[in-house]
Parts: sequence; C-alpha cells; structure tokens
Amino acid sequence: MRLLERTNDHDVASALLRFTLGPMLIAHGANKVAGPGGLTGTTRWFSDLGLQPPWLHARLAAGTEIAAGTLMTVGALAPLPEAAAIGLMATAAATDHRGKGFFVFKGGWEYVAVVGAAATCLATLGHGRWSLDAKFGNHRRGPRTAAVAVAVGLANTAALLAACYRPAPAEGSGS
Repeated sequence: MRLLERTNDHDVASALLRFTLGPMLIAHGANKVAGPGGLTGTTRWFSDLGLQPPWLHARLAAGTEIAAGTLMTVGALAPLPEAAAIGLMATAAATDHRGKGFFVFKGGWEYVAVVGAAATCLATLGHGRWSLDAKFGNHRRGPRTAAVAVAVGLANTAALLAACYRPAPAEGSGS
C-alpha cells in the first residue's frame, strides 16, 4: 500500500507506456526471427527495401526491437531504448512506408509515427518509480531528455540510410 501512496500520474502514465510499447517491440522483433518467414523472409524483405547487406539489417532490426522493448518494459537505461525505437520507426518510415500515404492499412506511415511519438512521450516522462532506473538512481526525463532521444534516433537513421540504403531504381526511371 505504501508504494501506491507515493504514486503520481507520471508513474502511472510511464508504466502504461512501458508495458504497452515494450512488449509490442519485443513481439515485432521476435516475429522477424520466428514469424512465418523467419530470418530468411525478413532478410528477403530487407533486400527488397534496399537495406544492404540485408542479412545484417534483418538481425540488427530484430535484435534492436527485442533489446529496446525489453529495456523499456523493465524501465532501464532511459532514454536509450526510446532513442532506439525512434530510430527504428524513422527508418521504417523512410524505407517501407515512404510514398504510401498516411494510413497503415495502405502501407502508410501512421503506425510508425504513433510509435515514435509514444517513445518520445516516454522519454519525456521517464521510466517512473516502478522501474530499474528508479532503483538505480537514473531519473532522466523531461523535454531535454526527449530531445536527446529524438536526436540520437534520427541521427542513427540518417547514418544508416546514408551508409546502407540502396533501393532499386523505380521502374520507368530510365536508370
């Protein structure tokens, strides 16, 4: 009961976000490894997207989703898992969802924008009282922490795209 007496709205909101985003990221990463196509299908998909070498990006994406989701769920190392989620979503928006409009059911960027925004909100709130961060004295939160998470996530996306994104020329482009 004592824990509940000290609870504030930030702790509740943080826990709700962590226990929603974290397991969702874990599930997405696990699906890339053990879903219907497994890593072979994920590698093929990443090749079709133009991420080179695709075998490496399939594993990095799956591992990053699982690791970031796990860290979010237990509330550890803020704002690193939020930065990872923001980077993952920005990369997905720039590769898989680009040019497909807003709605996710048409392949658009709606889903990745919501996940990226939720990760930014979590970086702003911090991991809260019910987290490993709180246990070990990491109380990083606030607008500056969120700005760092966004900057790190977008910088990683920009570096990855510059180094590894080689989409096939569009049909009829003359290339």
